Amino acid sequence: MFRWGQSLCKALSGRICVVESRSLEYILNNQCRTMSSVADKFKLPARYGTGEASVWVEYVRLAAESKPPVNLGQGFPDYHAPAHVTKALSEISSNDNPLTHQYTRGYGHPKLVQNLSKVYSPLIGREIDPINEILVTYGAYEALYAAILGHVDHGDEVIVIEPFFDCYDVMIKSAGGVPRFTALRLQQPNKSGGEVTSADWVLDEQELASLFNDKTKMIILNTPHNPLGKVFNMKELEFIANLCKKHNVVCISDEVYEWMVYEPKQHIRIATLPGMWERTITVGSAGKTFSVTGWKTGWAYAPANLMKNLLIVHQNCVYTCCTPIQEAIASSFEYELARRDSPDCYLRSLARELLPKRDFLVKTLRENGFNPTVPEAGYFIVADWTGLANKIDLSSEKDKYKDYRFTKKFAKEAGVLTIPPTAFYSEPHKHLGENFARFCFIKKDENLALAEKLMKEWNAKKK
Repeated sequence: MFRWGQSLCKALSGRICVVESRSLEYILNNQCRTMSSVADKFKLPARYGTGEASVWVEYVRLAAESKPPVNLGQGFPDYHAPAHVTKALSEISSNDNPLTHQYTRGYGHPKLVQNLSKVYSPLIGREIDPINEILVTYGAYEALYAAILGHVDHGDEVIVIEPFFDCYDVMIKSAGGVPRFTALRLQQPNKSGGEVTSADWVLDEQELASLFNDKTKMIILNTPHNPLGKVFNMKELEFIANLCKKHNVVCISDEVYEWMVYEPKQHIRIATLPGMWERTITVGSAGKTFSVTGWKTGWAYAPANLMKNLLIVHQNCVYTCCTPIQEAIASSFEYELARRDSPDCYLRSLARELLPKRDFLVKTLRENGFNPTVPEAGYFIVADWTGLANKIDLSSEKDKYKDYRFTKKFAKEAGVLTIPPTAFYSEPHKHLGENFARFCFIKKDENLALAEKLMKEWNAKKK
């Protein structure tokens, strides 16, 4: 402040400055008030909270700083996508059509929406209009954004099932909506050996029903579920559907893990239930479908009257997505549609490819003191770490929640990075996730083997 005062004096005089202390104090106080006023006016809008970093930003930074040898945190493969997928993009990038690299149709590249209709129409049991009932978005993330911002108004309530993808909460609040939370809770299984599966995480039907009222605009359903890998069964879906119909509520069905369901489980699309097509917006992802998360392309399909609101949001924020990427995805679907009934179709083979990785990591976790929930779908495992509580001193980590402290210390000591699940809960329910860590297994076999080695070495040191 003294240096600023000196500078101010020089500016006022040009050469010599004589300012009475009261005058200088007045100037300084006035300047402070001005600066405070500017800061208040340009502060982050309240709907974004205090602007704290998301768990993804925080843990990417943790990985950069601590450099753990194995990253089982974020959900993306560390190996190549199917050859025909990357080949499609390579060929498109150098083809003879200059328009491949220019703007395409704002709501979705014509070839892609046509092929999306061919993929989903048989699964939904009705012909989906590619022009009016499908929107291509910048990742499933934007599809969720367009669906929420396009339908939720100030004061509308949105029911969210926990644990949830962390963007749901922020998007609802950005629209002026009010999130209402209900949690999947772990029921101890009545099985020999006590193996926990994602089916053991269940909703309290009475609690869910109590959240529906005249203000309820929407419910967000995530099946197959991230991070639990739960595949909602018909009974559970019918209960949700009946509440939606009773209270005239829209359902966003986030189904990005739809192709990663392990037999004998089957993914049921809630839009196929009686009376639900009319009130369901279904979200999908090319990143998850073809293991190309960096392509950041997703979509939503819904009846035209619901889709109209998404189109308006989309045209006023993104407008159109990357043309060559859309063309490559369209070609990839074309390739898979030609062999749809073959076991080699990637939409069928992906789950078979992931199953041994899942089983290997489940076994590794059990042998090293964790109690994993065996997922029915997806590529995440949520594992209870409290069996290791006497082996790890968390006092040096200052985070509020135990799972943050554990995952950070475990990354630094064992060299294996994971994600804390409390990031996926509302404040009143965060205690439900504190005893767990989320592991991703869509990784090279050698990296899963390295994770096993590191965990065994860490455990050996702790004896």
